[in-house]
Amino acid sequence: VLPEGEEDRIIKAADYLLEREIVNLIIVGNKDAILARGKELGLNYLERARFQAMDDENVLKPMVAKLCELRAKKGMTEEQARKQLADASYFGTMLVVLGYADGLVSGSVNSTANTVRPALQVIKTKPGQKLVSGAFLMCFKDHVAVFSDCAINLNPDAEQLSEIALQSAETARAFGIDPKVGMLSYSTLGSGKGEDVDKMRNACAKAKAAAPELAIDGEMQFDAAVSPTVGQLKFPGSPVAGYANTFIFPNINAGNIGYKIAQRLGGFDAYGPILLGLNAPINDLSRGCNAQEVYSMAIITAALA
Repeated sequence: VLPEGEEDRIIKAADYLLEREIVNLIIVGNKDAILARGKELGLNYLERARFQAMDDENVLKPMVAKLCELRAKKGMTEEQARKQLADASYFGTMLVVLGYADGLVSGSVNSTANTVRPALQVIKTKPGQKLVSGAFLMCFKDHVAVFSDCAINLNPDAEQLSEIALQSAETARAFGIDPKVGMLSYSTLGSGKGEDVDKMRNACAKAKAAAPELAIDGEMQFDAAVSPTVGQLKFPGSPVAGYANTFIFPNINAGNIGYKIAQRLGGFDAYGPILLGLNAPINDLSRGCNAQEVYSMAIITAALA
């Protein structure tokens, strides 16, 4: 489902997806207005979508009832639910909850908070998962990497980092990447000291205990993670050092800065944040995104679904 259905970038991306029959789409908004705008933009395939008006009582009535049920502990009334569902992000998320759609892509107009908040409230985390994290698929000419967490958790502790590592490895597998997970730090194998170093080392140990089959090592510096020569010099015998493709950053500062450096200076295409740990794929767009990033995120969401 694409909740921001009357935005040009969304319409262009939808047309591309529908022309190639890549995914089925529900576009939220006024069908006639969207089709008319599509014609102005020279688009020819939007009629293949299903359109969902936000004032359709056939959908809205069960949606209100379900939202009141899900938010009963918060004392949500029918009036409050209807007010909440006037927000397209909430409306789109509830289409996923009710089973009309398998996943959602939003954020070209709405902030990350507006996209993520409804998901946290009504989609919630998968059984056994305690948190949601935000990863980026970083695509270069000859390889793909996962960077995490770059979007959600400000300063995760060792337990949380271990869960983020496991979520990221699972996501790597979903896209055909054999995960080799590097727990990043300013230290490699004890070369530096401090609480932040201990945190990454402990997170690595917890992840190894939870998933003994996973190739994961740390703590390690970025050069040791990506350069076989440096990696095996600093971290001899590690199956990950020099060959990492799934990178776990110690906090959101490092992660967000790191992915943007790779994107802007390193020539990587960055797709995300992909939200990990939710019961259904709900994915956020940057408000600076273009139509290509929208359809790429739609494909990623479909793959995760």
